[in-house]
Amino acid sequence: MVFFTLGKYKEILRISLPLVLSMGATTFMEFTDRIFLGRYSLDALAASMPAGITSFLFASFFIGAAGYVNVFIAQYTGANDNKKVGASLWQAIYFSIFGGILMALLAFTSVKLFAFIGHAPEIQKLEVIYFRILCYGTGAIILGTTLSCFYSGRGLTKNVMLVHIIGTLFNIPLDYAIINGVWGFPELGIQGAAIATVMSWILITFIFIILIFNKKYNECFSVWNARQFNPKLFTRLMKFGIPGGVQFFLDILAFTFFILIVGRLGKQELTVTNLVMSINALSYMPMFGFSMGVSTLVGQAMGGGKPDSAVIAANSTAHIALFYVFGLILLFVFFPIPLIKMFLPADMAPADLKVIIDMGIILLRFVAAYLFFDSINIIYMGVLKGAGDSMFIMWSMSLTTIFFLFIPVWVGVTNFGMGLYFAWTCITIYLFMLCFIIFTRFYKGKWKTIRILE
Repeated sequence: MVFFTLGKYKEILRISLPLVLSMGATTFMEFTDRIFLGRYSLDALAASMPAGITSFLFASFFIGAAGYVNVFIAQYTGANDNKKVGASLWQAIYFSIFGGILMALLAFTSVKLFAFIGHAPEIQKLEVIYFRILCYGTGAIILGTTLSCFYSGRGLTKNVMLVHIIGTLFNIPLDYAIINGVWGFPELGIQGAAIATVMSWILITFIFIILIFNKKYNECFSVWNARQFNPKLFTRLMKFGIPGGVQFFLDILAFTFFILIVGRLGKQELTVTNLVMSINALSYMPMFGFSMGVSTLVGQAMGGGKPDSAVIAANSTAHIALFYVFGLILLFVFFPIPLIKMFLPADMAPADLKVIIDMGIILLRFVAAYLFFDSINIIYMGVLKGAGDSMFIMWSMSLTTIFFLFIPVWVGVTNFGMGLYFAWTCITIYLFMLCFIIFTRFYKGKWKTIRILE
């Protein structure tokens, strides 16, 4: 049993670590983007998080629904039915194109949308610029994520990692250059940050297209021959994928709502919250990589009719992920000031610097408090998703978000004048309750009986 467990850890690291590094590359891209913007202008930093997360909020439904093809590919791989891999991928591609068109149309609502949100006028102007550009380019993000599932669903995650690293290495210098106007590039500020992000995702998507659609993969997986629209397979993908998309949408909506409500408390509160959420991404995005990895392993196990292997993969992934999380908790508790200062201009007034650092330290302690529960939630949600239990995830996410986050934060802040720390207390309780519900579902084991393949 010991050797089997050690072997399972190695298998998890083989599949999940490249996805973690891939998500880490994306996180690092966003992290440096925030640093460049923070040093360029605190208004740009304050605007980038609400605009960026609002754009991703709408895109998250399409990413979650189309990205559910990862589970289909994993289960067909486990069932040794390779020809269905290409057919499944194409159904997700069609949905991705549809999502990209809708996102581009959403850009035309940007002025009214951010006027409704109600941040300060100078912040609104920057939010509109950032949001519009991201919406125009979101189709590339949706399609690139979908295409990556061809590799991640089959457990070949190094390919995903390498492509995302290339995108990151392309993004960071371009980001710096067109934000600040160096190396012959124009100074575009927050507009430049958005353009660099979109250009990077276009590059990532283009690389995946070149890698996937070739004679070798067509012979093995019918990646070209199975390109026709398949109503039956598309409907089945949507049956499981739409709840997955709604769940991902609600996950992002929870944090979007939180950011937007905090923005009503004041510019300083919004800036510090954006800063701390950017640091929090150091945990969230790698956890998402582990979640994708365990979803693949569980999908392959369930496709092969081996639910016990799925349980072992789930628990072993949680052990590895939590080891990483505890390191971050120590970092956030004992070394918060260097992390916060990375986002702040060097010439900031000492009084303003002290206020932001003091607030940031307290908020990082909130992050340290909820990080364990959030990580458990993300990992075991990936397990349930890999088994096809997406409907339960959707409903549990919906009810928890409404009753433990939306209602208390809205009522507390708007009706009773509760402040920043009350809002952060609510999000901590919300993540604890969601963790409890998801882990209980996993422990009871009903997910083992679900079948998504014909």
